[in-house]
Amino acid sequence: MQSTASLPADQFEEVLRRLPADLDLDGLARQTKAIQRKRVLESGAGLLRLSLARGPGGLSLSQTAAWATMLGFAEMSDPAVKYRLDKAVGFLEAVMTRQLAVKSAGAAVRWAGRSLRASDGTCISERGSKSTDWRVHAVYDLGRGGFSHLELTDRHGGEAIDRGAAIAGEVRIGDRGFARPASLHRFRQQSAGQADFIVRMGWNAFSLRRPDGAEFDLIAHLGTLPADMLAQEVMVQARIGPLDPALPLRLIIQRKTAEATAATRKKLQASASRKQKTLDPRSMVAAEYIILATSLPAQGYPAEEVLAVYRLRWQIELAFKRLKSLLNIDAIPTRTEQASRSWLTAHLILALLCDDLSQEFLESSP
Repeated sequence: MQSTASLPADQFEEVLRRLPADLDLDGLARQTKAIQRKRVLESGAGLLRLSLARGPGGLSLSQTAAWATMLGFAEMSDPAVKYRLDKAVGFLEAVMTRQLAVKSAGAAVRWAGRSLRASDGTCISERGSKSTDWRVHAVYDLGRGGFSHLELTDRHGGEAIDRGAAIAGEVRIGDRGFARPASLHRFRQQSAGQADFIVRMGWNAFSLRRPDGAEFDLIAHLGTLPADMLAQEVMVQARIGPLDPALPLRLIIQRKTAEATAATRKKLQASASRKQKTLDPRSMVAAEYIILATSLPAQGYPAEEVLAVYRLRWQIELAFKRLKSLLNIDAIPTRTEQASRSWLTAHLILALLCDDLSQEFLESSP
């Protein structure tokens, strides 16, 4: 039998040093009732170690139990490991929340005094499932190069620009899924107007009118635009609810190249055919354009720069790809809600640790 002396050395002490300095893992484990009686597993650090081994460590329940026994910090059966990890959900979420709380805003990327952050979500399916079971919602700080907000929901958790508290001076960037007037209005309200947004929108995302109250037909407006590639702008308002004030929007419209337009239209036709639906001709008109909605004023934020900033959101898509290709967060082996939450949250904790480690590489000399 392998002895603890012959096991390869791990880096768990380094992991602990990378957590917030004032984080009391034992106190947090007791507070969240992850550990109530010190029997087999005595410490919050041990519980975190067990969770990381089972989650991003890629060990099965049997392997986790054997590994903990060989290391000598816990002697547990397979069911005991599962029981402990199921009870650790609140503890792991609290650890992740503390990690996020100490993240500082990144440096300005495009505009002085403005922090750029991108919102997005990624879907995860459990083993054998053909549909979405979980969603990871994230806000990614483009200036720092790391997550500033992470949130795990089941498949019913929808995307919203106001997931993750805004900070003063922030510009939040989102794709079409975030072009929802109610959440955009909440985002502006929660930041007391000190944060702005840039979202891509579909032609039917908002019910629009002009500042004077007249109805605004976006498709008809597109038909009046010149045939050049210059960005066009128009000021409008979006309806929210009968008792809510209208949401002021500045639309920035950029014509696509002929190749990009043809590719978009081909996708629309293929999707309509697959779903056996009739394609709305207005979608074919809108396919010729990239349409952004923003709360940024025209002064100081020219249309070309807003378009350039929106294109930076690909970085959060790369961050999700790293979660799946390097940390294997989408290879979820669990089938129950608590087990899945524990397994996924352990991956998100490691993702934040990796963000911190990457900063050290970026700050060092080549």
